[in-house]
Amino acid sequence: MIYLDSSVLLAHLLMEERRPPVAFWEQVSVSSRLLEYEVWNRVWARGLGQSHRDEVHATLRKIEMIELSRLSLRRALEPFPVSVRTLDALHLATMDFIRESGEPLQLASYDNRLIMAAQALGISVAQL
Repeated sequence: MIYLDSSVLLAHLLMEERRPPVAFWEQVSVSSRLLEYEVWNRVWARGLGQSHRDEVHATLRKIEMIELSRLSLRRALEPFPVSVRTLDALHLATMDFIRESGEPLQLASYDNRLIMAAQALGISVAQL
C-alpha cells in the first residue's frame, strides 16, 4: 500500500517535471484526510481552483482517505525520532496507525524532511 504525500499529488496535478509515472497511479493508495486540505490549499493559492477543480476531485476520489482519529492525533503529540513539523507529525501518526493494523506501507513523497522522518520510523519509501 502506498501512502501519498501532497508533494506527489501536486506534482501530478500540476504536471511538474518530477512526477510519478502513469503506472504508479494503478497502485492502491491511501492518505490522511489532511491531504485533501493541503492539495486544495495549494491549488487555490496558485489561482487554479476553477481550472483544476474536476481533475482534483477525480484524483482525490481514487485515494482512500484515513480520517484523523483520536488515536492518530494522540500519536502526533508524542515525540518522533527526528524533529518534525506539525503537518508531518499528523501524516506520520496516520502512517503509524496504518502499520499497526498490519498493512505493509510505503511512503510516496518528494519532501525530504518527511522522507527522513518516515525512514527513522522504519517506513520504507516508494521509488518514484
